Amino acid sequence: AAGDLGELLVPYMPTIRVPKSGDRVYKTECAFSYDSPDSEGGLYVCMNTFLGFGREHIERHYRKTGQCVYLHLKRHVIEKVPGASGGALPKRRNAKLFLDLETNSDLNSDDFEYEDEAKLVLFPDHYEISLPNIEELPALVTIACDALLSAKSPYRKQDPDSWEEELQASKHAKTLVQLDNGVRIPPSGWKCSKCDLRENLWLNLTDGSVLCGKWFFDGSGGNGHAIEHYKETGYPLAVKLGTITPDGADVYSFDEEEPVLDPHIAKHLAHFGIDMLQMQVTENGLRDNDIKPRVSEWEVIQEAGVKLKPMYGPGYTGMKNLGNSCYLNAVMQAIFSIPEFQRAYVGNLPRIFDYSPLDPTQDFNTQMAKLGHGLLSGQYSKPPMKSELIEQVMKEEHKPQHNGISPQMFKAFISKGHPEFSSNRQQDAQEFFLHLINLVERNPVGSENPSDVFRFLVEERTQCCQSRKVRYTERVDYIMQLPVAMEAATNKDELITYELKRREAEAARRPPPELVRAKIPFSACLQAFSEPSNVEDFWSSALQAKSAGVKTSRFASFPEYLVVQIKKFTFGLDWIPKKLDVSIDMPDFLDINHLRARGLQPGEEELPDIAPPIVIPDDPKALDIDDSSVMQLAEMGFPLEACRKAVYYTGNLGAEVAFNWIIAHMEEPDFAEPLVIPAFGEVASSGAAGFGAVGLDNQPPEEMVAIIISMGFQRDLAIQALKATNNNLERALEWIFSRPELEEETEPALDMMNMANNANANILAETESEGPRIKDGSGRYELFGFISHMGTSTMSGHYVCHLKKEGRWVIYNDLRVCASERPPKDLGYIYFYHRIPS
Repeated sequence: AAGDLGELLVPYMPTIRVPKSGDRVYKTECAFSYDSPDSEGGLYVCMNTFLGFGREHIERHYRKTGQCVYLHLKRHVIEKVPGASGGALPKRRNAKLFLDLETNSDLNSDDFEYEDEAKLVLFPDHYEISLPNIEELPALVTIACDALLSAKSPYRKQDPDSWEEELQASKHAKTLVQLDNGVRIPPSGWKCSKCDLRENLWLNLTDGSVLCGKWFFDGSGGNGHAIEHYKETGYPLAVKLGTITPDGADVYSFDEEEPVLDPHIAKHLAHFGIDMLQMQVTENGLRDNDIKPRVSEWEVIQEAGVKLKPMYGPGYTGMKNLGNSCYLNAVMQAIFSIPEFQRAYVGNLPRIFDYSPLDPTQDFNTQMAKLGHGLLSGQYSKPPMKSELIEQVMKEEHKPQHNGISPQMFKAFISKGHPEFSSNRQQDAQEFFLHLINLVERNPVGSENPSDVFRFLVEERTQCCQSRKVRYTERVDYIMQLPVAMEAATNKDELITYELKRREAEAARRPPPELVRAKIPFSACLQAFSEPSNVEDFWSSALQAKSAGVKTSRFASFPEYLVVQIKKFTFGLDWIPKKLDVSIDMPDFLDINHLRARGLQPGEEELPDIAPPIVIPDDPKALDIDDSSVMQLAEMGFPLEACRKAVYYTGNLGAEVAFNWIIAHMEEPDFAEPLVIPAFGEVASSGAAGFGAVGLDNQPPEEMVAIIISMGFQRDLAIQALKATNNNLERALEWIFSRPELEEETEPALDMMNMANNANANILAETESEGPRIKDGSGRYELFGFISHMGTSTMSGHYVCHLKKEGRWVIYNDLRVCASERPPKDLGYIYFYHRIPS
């Protein structure tokens, strides 16, 4: 009865909240696992915190918080009722679908459909109240349930300046008519059919016309012939040429006046002879790969054209691509194939979960343990069910499979506050790897930090060419960056011939010739790594003047796991990133013992320990920025504008001094903002402070520290705030007030700011008493994994990961996990080696 339910809920009413603007409602994913309303046990959403919990974890939350009222959400897969003719009933919009969940493509099958169910559950007795129940439930409870069910995804960005609209499927995609006019689109050499433009070209998906896009205010773009064509013909959809990848393409709807998704894009492109990595059929009925070997990067790395056997079970779980998140997927698959990370997070999972904060979505170790368990447990990687009867087998094949995990919660947390990783743009897997290691360092779990397995010491020997004196320094690093020795290519004649044919084909607007890739010996790359390199704008403390200098790097220790990055990405003369498409014969077994550092040698004389003078130019606007130093820093992975500022504010004293400036300022909110040359009057204050920050101790002015201390803040917090704001007192106070949680922190917070960084990332410094944590040993290694990139730059393309498990290679291509037949070890970008026991 209504009265009975009302009385039953009275004791719990103070704990039931109505979601307000800004509240995050997690109704699609458990905070501790990848259970969802699709899972067998459904999802329980707390009516007070709005956190979601699977059946396995709901009791933990109840015991920890005492919260008793949960909204239980379940999506059922049901078999459609056959019609009179024996087929399924006509499809209609299912009124019983009310959960904001992604629907499996199998929803449109003839055999199955979804039905959503919601009910209130009271703990600890598991008393259930079916919904909707407006007549019997108190108004507050009904309002709270309705608000929770209609709440938007917590992963949509709320900041209007950074929010990226989620693309919707075009209403024209399913019913698009394509003219059978024989049009075939070549793979390159495109030009607008109404003018001579060769950029910003769009392919109309109805008639195959290639036309230019609209003109932009900066003079780029086109003459608007694509939209003119739409106005003349009414053909609504067009795809931008140059954006087509195996994962999709940029599609625009002229009718809907916005970018859209085309779920049938592969079929629509195939109509005009464009194949998204599926084998094309030629006029004579032969497949392309029957005629010539597949050589494109996309095809070779993803092992296209080869029937790959799917893998299931623990360690063979795929990860959904959330929109250019393949870099994250590839790195995390490699990370959780390492036993030390498995033990740290999955091995400690009960303890991590039990001691997680009240909001586990905001705890790094909880999210790492959750992801590791999702990948390694096998719960989300089960083979399709099989029936003894053929008829049932056929139906089972069409029944929705919920294999793989969607790392939305993990990505939202790990990228929080990062301008690049929090976006939906493609990123550099190497930068993300170092970002992850930085977070692992900041959030220790247990007595040993799993990132220790990657850490090693680099000895850098710098020599003044004039005085012949030397300086030895050590730094911590996590990646061996291997240069590409292009001059050592073994097929130079073939490359020259290919380039001539390519230019001829481009001039004649013919398809390009078959790709010829530069073949580089690994030994040449290793030799290039070990050779001395010139130090730009070297300041010799022996001469106390600029001089020629050379630097050599060696391993002061060898890590347990050696990560090797092939420096394929560089910058052209126009500052546009580009990629070297090369084949390197990476070895399965690697011995780099000959690169062991030896320290100061007999007869060598050390350079005096004197810092270079800081010179502030009389006219800062007249200061030229040394492009070579900027490029050195940019190749390390730092934002281009930050590199320009670093070189500018350190007076062109070279990349090494500018690098120190980057380390001191990379936590600033405007770190990657464009360089603004200050007026001369401003240089004496802000400019001087910026230069002063490059000193050896890098300490803020004591008088500024004293002012902040006098206001009641701790000394460590004052120093941290001043360092983060370039010694600007007003901004430092704002920085403190905007981070109240830091006021209780003391030395640990300061340690996070005093980072001993390398050429790659801001990794935490070790205290002098302890020294850096290293796992030194032999320099002999065996390859067990590699991450490959397809595309022209880190800003675009796709990543996949190959890992050696149980004696065989496995390819991890987002959700698709298969036994590898032809692992393309020569085309990788980041390689993972494990030390061979002595």
